[in-house]
Amino acid sequence: MIPVPPLPEPYRTHLPPLLAAALAEDLPDLTSQAIFPPEQRTRAVLLVKAPGVVCGIPAAVAAFQFLDPEATITVHREDGATVGAGEVAVEITGACRAILEAERTALNFVTRLSGIATLTRRFVEAVAGTGCTVLDTRKTTPGWRALEKHAVRCGGGRNHRMGLFDVAMLKDTHLAAAGSISSAVARLRERWGAAVPLVLECATLQQVREGLACGVAHLLLDNMSLDQLREAVALVAGRAKLEASGGVSLANVRAIAETGVDFVSVGALTHSAPALDLSLEVVP
Repeated sequence: MIPVPPLPEPYRTHLPPLLAAALAEDLPDLTSQAIFPPEQRTRAVLLVKAPGVVCGIPAAVAAFQFLDPEATITVHREDGATVGAGEVAVEITGACRAILEAERTALNFVTRLSGIATLTRRFVEAVAGTGCTVLDTRKTTPGWRALEKHAVRCGGGRNHRMGLFDVAMLKDTHLAAAGSISSAVARLRERWGAAVPLVLECATLQQVREGLACGVAHLLLDNMSLDQLREAVALVAGRAKLEASGGVSLANVRAIAETGVDFVSVGALTHSAPALDLSLEVVP
């Protein structure tokens, strides 16, 4: 049994507006208001129905507390915990109306974030022993990025860019407008110096060579075949960090990692993770 702590980051800063908006679009609950008097109390549990990694527990707790500040809540599984079907993640005792009104909002947070953590864990386990690190991307739900990237960390992955503001990434669109890799790199260094990390997206081995010639320390190898990835690893020979991206799945991530790249970035972690099955059960 784990006591309910104050909201941790990133929930403290990012959850309140999301929670308020989620409840506002769902309430009032015509069913519960008609059936249950305000004073009626009940006990319920958040029940895990499939194995995985839970995440979003503080969000679920906050949803119940938002509608019933006097509710008694016991947390049995923290974010990042590996769980099996039949385990109780959270127990709530409070106003029956409030529990049922918060049910869907609480589940939407915890099933979505647990799904991301669970899928991330599967990718991390798939590359275990290769020395390759699983990264996330900016392909997140608008407004949910901090929470979804927290879920990636709970699954054992590593956050890459939080936004356009913390890393300068030169993509094909930038290069088309700038004219060349060397020109784009020079402009970035002139503007930011060494204060901003630089990543260069490379679609060809020739672009890898150009990136090395410009002294870029992080090269993103976009949609390259396994043979091309091996060639890039041999060509770079440790002079830059290499990140493989594009078309990565559980079926091929191990083979990609075994080419010798340092990182593999997986957009699916946040844009295609299936929800982990949890439900709210009213118990005697």
